[in-house]
Order: sequence, then C-alpha cells, then structure tokens
Amino acid sequence: MHPLLRAAADLDSLLDLMPQFTGAMDDAATLVGDALVAGHKLLVCGNGGSASDGAHFAGEFVGRFLGERRGYPAICLASEGGVLTCIGNDYEFNEIYARQVRAFGKPGDVLVVFTSSGNSQNILDALDQANTMEIRSIAFLGKDGGRARGRATTEFIVPSPVTARIQEVHKLLLHVLCTMVEEVLPKD
Repeated sequence: MHPLLRAAADLDSLLDLMPQFTGAMDDAATLVGDALVAGHKLLVCGNGGSASDGAHFAGEFVGRFLGERRGYPAICLASEGGVLTCIGNDYEFNEIYARQVRAFGKPGDVLVVFTSSGNSQNILDALDQANTMEIRSIAFLGKDGGRARGRATTEFIVPSPVTARIQEVHKLLLHVLCTMVEEVLPKD
C-alpha cells in the first residue's frame, strides 16, 4: 500500500475513536476556560515535535485562534533556550520543566503536557510538581499512556504505536480544545 494511503487509513481508524474523548475534552475545556477567565495562566511543555505542539497551543491563546479577542497568558516552557540550557547544565535535563513549574506556577494555573510516549522523565517530573503544587493538568499522551497515564487531572491517550499519527491526532484535539475555550473567553 502506498505510504500516503497507509497513513490516511491509520489516521482514519484513530479518528473513529474521537467519541471516547468527548468527556475529557469537556473537562479540559472547563479547566482551561475557568483558569484563563479567572486570570490564571497556562504552562505548556513537551519534547521534540511535542514541544512544537506545545508552542503552537500556547500561541493560540497569546495570539488568537478563530476570532478576534485579547491575548491570554500561556507560556511554552520549551521555548526559552537560555532557561532550558541553564537548568540542564546546572541541574539535569529531567529538571527543565519541573523547575519552571516551581518558578512560574501558582494554584489555579493549568499545566498542559504533550508526550507521544508518556515516558519522558522531564514531563513526568513536571506533572508530579504540578500535583504537589495543586496545579491542575492536562496530558496529551500516546501509545498506552506510558508512565504519565493517570498523573494528570485530564488526559487524552491516542492508542497508536506511530508517533506521527499520535501527533496528528494531538493537533486535532488541541484545535478542538482551543475552539471550545475561545467560545467562553471574554473578547476584551
């Protein structure tokens, strides 16, 4: 089978699973919407392509998604190279996100993590730090959820062994989440 057709078939089978995400999507939209309306912020992280998904997600709130509105605070913890290399050098790579959650996070904020494996130690440590600080969290996971499964307040687990398919579904889910949250955000 041609790679394009195989990818389309794989993605089509994953899209059939969307109804199972409606409850988690409602919960995630409530978490994010309530936090932003109350003046709190989003802290977002991931590694590699998932870091890019995190930056995209944060940008949709600081900028805009579908409609014109004011910006809302969302910080992609993967975006500041100086901070990442400082923490990685002075401590260790596993600390790059947990330390930023400690520095920037407050109760009422929401941590949003993207990981296709669910096993990245720096993501696990960030989730654990958020839990310690009573910061609620949303996890976009893949495969079987890995060791991150059950650590977040709300989670989406895309059950595919293929990282590209996981990230494609994560992108759809993050766009739906942005759509739902933008409907409740004040425009000015």
